[in-house]
Amino acid sequence: MRKICTFLFVVMGTISLAFSQNLQSPSEFLGYDIGTQFSRHHQVVDYFQHVASAFPNQVKLEKYGQTNERRPLYLAVISSEENIANIESIRDNHLKNAGLSDGTASTPDVAMVWLSYNVHGNEASSTEASMLTLYKLLTEKQDWLKNTVVIIDPCINPDGRDRYVNWFNKTASQPYDIDPQASEHNEPWPGGRPNHYLFDLNRDWAWASQVESAQRLKAYNKWMPHIHVDFHEQGINEPYYFAPAAEPFHEIITDFQRDFQTEIGKNHAKYFDEEGWLFFTRERFDLFYPSYGDTYPTYMGAIGMTYEQGGHGRAGLGILNDEGHVLTLVERLTHHTTTGLSTVEIASQNTERLNTEFSKFFDNRNLKYKSYVLQGNAKKIESLKALLDKHEIRYGSPDKGRVSGYHYGTGKQGNLDATINDLVIPTNQPKGKMIKVLFEPDAKLSDSLTYDITAWSLPYAYGLNAVASTSVVGLSKFDTEVVGKTVPSAYGYVSEWNSLDDAQFLTALLKEDIRVRFTEKPFTSNGKSFSRGSLIITKGDNGHLDDFLEKFNTVLIEQKHQVSVINSGFSTTTPDIGSPDIKLVNPQKVAMLSGEGTSSLSYGALWHFFEQQLHYPVTSINTDNFSRVDLNKYNVLIMPSGYYGRILNESGMKKLKDWVRQGGKVIAIDRALSSFAGKDGFDLGYKSSDDEESESNNLLSYAERERDYANDLITGAIFKTKVDNTHPMAFGYGNDYFTLKLGSSAYKLLNSGYNVAHIDDTKVYSGFAGRRAVKKLDDTLVFGEERNGSGSFIYFVDDVMFRSFWENGKLFFVNSIFFVNNNAFEL
Repeated sequence: MRKICTFLFVVMGTISLAFSQNLQSPSEFLGYDIGTQFSRHHQVVDYFQHVASAFPNQVKLEKYGQTNERRPLYLAVISSEENIANIESIRDNHLKNAGLSDGTASTPDVAMVWLSYNVHGNEASSTEASMLTLYKLLTEKQDWLKNTVVIIDPCINPDGRDRYVNWFNKTASQPYDIDPQASEHNEPWPGGRPNHYLFDLNRDWAWASQVESAQRLKAYNKWMPHIHVDFHEQGINEPYYFAPAAEPFHEIITDFQRDFQTEIGKNHAKYFDEEGWLFFTRERFDLFYPSYGDTYPTYMGAIGMTYEQGGHGRAGLGILNDEGHVLTLVERLTHHTTTGLSTVEIASQNTERLNTEFSKFFDNRNLKYKSYVLQGNAKKIESLKALLDKHEIRYGSPDKGRVSGYHYGTGKQGNLDATINDLVIPTNQPKGKMIKVLFEPDAKLSDSLTYDITAWSLPYAYGLNAVASTSVVGLSKFDTEVVGKTVPSAYGYVSEWNSLDDAQFLTALLKEDIRVRFTEKPFTSNGKSFSRGSLIITKGDNGHLDDFLEKFNTVLIEQKHQVSVINSGFSTTTPDIGSPDIKLVNPQKVAMLSGEGTSSLSYGALWHFFEQQLHYPVTSINTDNFSRVDLNKYNVLIMPSGYYGRILNESGMKKLKDWVRQGGKVIAIDRALSSFAGKDGFDLGYKSSDDEESESNNLLSYAERERDYANDLITGAIFKTKVDNTHPMAFGYGNDYFTLKLGSSAYKLLNSGYNVAHIDDTKVYSGFAGRRAVKKLDDTLVFGEERNGSGSFIYFVDDVMFRSFWENGKLFFVNSIFFVNNNAFEL
């Protein structure tokens, strides 16, 4: 028997040696020294496939999805031959250890490390490093793989990466130019940072609005690593940054997670010290906002970390920085390779601790709130359930009865009368801590100086009435699903108007050339009351369609939509269906500005909304072409957040005003309002602090200035607004709306326009807002309309499309397109 085992060992060793001899280094495979050129995504994929072919018993390549531009998304799973042969058992045992899978775990002895590269496309050194890291693990660090599974995602954002790489490869000088003013160091709009829809994927982990994020979450939940690293780049003058992170840390982060970050950082420092490389820790990059590649894994029990190398899209292959150092791509990828390997090393040395503490993280018995109960529009609840499904978070229907706890609507203790149609999310499940993070009313801040927004509570974001209860609420499974129902021939049909689903139903009808009306006044018909904004589809309006009913029923089924049947145009209470207050919805021709001056993130969120959510056409107009564009071809012009002084000069502003006076609508968002505030002919104006309230800080020390400046900041805080829901912009809303305020800009109430939503209560319901900034907000505009001739300027002070997660604000935007200042129908 011993002879047989020895023979097999020799044979297997010989086979492994043969495979390893077939393995090429990245430089050999690519045909150029790694770091001397930028590799396109397909070359990176080819190299990973080459390595998987050379080491089939140690590397498993998994395609987990593809991008909007059809580039593949891959994971490489790397470990010892023995581990790979038993990888499914190891993975399943790992999940059982944390209670994430049913069954009893055997004592786990393998660490799981996930390395994510290139979430920002123009931070391109990390994908180059992923190839070298893979090669070195297999050729130099086999001992670490005996008790460690390493998962490498070589490029989270292939569309953004190739946008950057293709631009650079056709722009750069030969040899590369180190002058920072050279064109190769200055990307054109929109740059390579975002994905196809110009989203920042590093802010999308929790919201999963993008296909890359949603597909990655499926893979992430399959593995649930002990350690997750997100590789980035920062400015060209910055030294390398690695863990431990900066304050604030979210309160659910455990002492072990904090301490182990420090151990990892010290291990990195050992290698950096040997080479004399500069680095810094514990500054700038905190662990609070939940949708990052370091925080999201942290809230899922991992040691989540960001590593930042100087360089970014400006660095190219080499650039002279302000310290007189030529920073090269070779140097940048070498640093990332070093920290990646160091991370695997310390994981291999601490497998037992990692498994033990990972298991402990999922004990949620000490969480304050045991249940979150939400009620409201059924379609909004369905939308929230879809998000929970992406995170594999359990939910159900509550038992009937009164639930007491923190009431989100009032910001204090209160009650909610639960029904079986409501939603309850218990925290006594493995992902209870993530539930706390996403649903908590007001996340606790240990430091007001943060890297991102400080409020995101999902009950506010989805516009649902909610109570956070310290008691366990009985849970049952939902046994109903929203389905479409066909209707018989009748005078007409009425659809409620409360959610984005209703807006999608409207656009689906318009695409089928079905004429739709909406009511500006509530009415009653067939014993049922309908609110402002309700859609009315009549047989008479659609006589031009021979197959009207067939088309209408098809849309109902496809959209999973239900309508009420009305048998007469004579309403129980006015208006009647033929009233002037019930108007045809005009199939609006919508244009949107893009290009220089436009925020690529704001534009991208809107672009994604039209194409992937509203499913309605929009024409993008580059700002460089604005002076030549015939605006008369459009009914609506959207101005994403941005600065438009370059195009709205004297002639540009005259052109825009003339078009609006003739019936056009401008929808201006966030910073775009600066184009009109305080300008001649506009009612919109800034609100500033009263002189007597302003506080001089000229005697503050240099060190105190930054912290004092926080008094003027609002870093993503939630406020309650008063809503005029008789205005078409607010159809489908109640008297109150919770807004996510992203900055401290404040605008006075309109004197002659319509103040559709405004702040009259400066209570901060969630998040951080500085004392002086809050004082300035009283009686300020949030959403408004200003008429000009036959048209309108519509103002969104707060950006309802920000990162596409504030679901409850999106109907304001749709209303602005189709309902506000509804003009004559165009044939």
